[in-house]
Amino acid sequence: MLPLLLEPAELANRLDADKLLILDLSKPAVYVQAHVPGAIHLDFKRLQTGAQPAPGMIPSDDALSDLFSELGLTPDTHVVAYDDEGGGWAGRLLWTLDAIGHKHYSYLNGGIHAWLAEGHPTSSEAHDPTPSDYEVGAHDPLTEVDLDYLLAHYQDDDVVIWDSRSLDEFDGVRAFAQKAGHIPGARHHEWTEPMDKQNNLRLRPLDDIRAELAALGITGDKEVITHCQTHHRSSFSWLVGKLLGFERMRGYAGSWAEWGNHPDTPAEKSDA
Repeated sequence: MLPLLLEPAELANRLDADKLLILDLSKPAVYVQAHVPGAIHLDFKRLQTGAQPAPGMIPSDDALSDLFSELGLTPDTHVVAYDDEGGGWAGRLLWTLDAIGHKHYSYLNGGIHAWLAEGHPTSSEAHDPTPSDYEVGAHDPLTEVDLDYLLAHYQDDDVVIWDSRSLDEFDGVRAFAQKAGHIPGARHHEWTEPMDKQNNLRLRPLDDIRAELAALGITGDKEVITHCQTHHRSSFSWLVGKLLGFERMRGYAGSWAEWGNHPDTPAEKSDA
């Protein structure tokens, strides 16, 4: 059983393990240049519908069944995900797997940057998957939230909204929707904050991240709902919460693209 946070050296020793599916969500040019041996490239665009006004919505069960069948996923496959950006798209994949009830997964700490920095072997040849016949079953209702749920519960005492966007987006200085600002009461912690930019985008010490979040009121005793603009950046925040052991971590796929364009949603801006 591999840990949720997998170090490069540990994966390097397990590349030949049975029922292991390594998925690379880096940019295509990066994958072609160097990837973990045996890793299959996954176009991250396939993890979202791309449909306006909320392009971050999770694809249909049929679309996901087709995708994961192409990739060779089976119910007992352990997925290791990584990317070239510190975990955003890898996190989106792992959140998607969690949402559809596939709980066997790990994140490669630091992604391809950490792998290369440690001098592990790489490949430049595309690795073709062995297709399977994967069917998405019942979703885990504790992984996702929708607009109706958020509207009904965002003010609850035991719910905290974790906004992973940039500070300018949170404050309402920049907007990528009809409304600017943030969900009233939301707490801001940008998605890149947990990354150690001096250590090949590995996660910073988890206790340090936990203390920062606690100072904002984002704690494991609450239901924590993450969002950004399309639930790409905030999928990494969701993953960080899982790594911290927060038991009620949920993601809002509609994110600000949906909330900020909806006529009946409240929004507030930070004081200048």
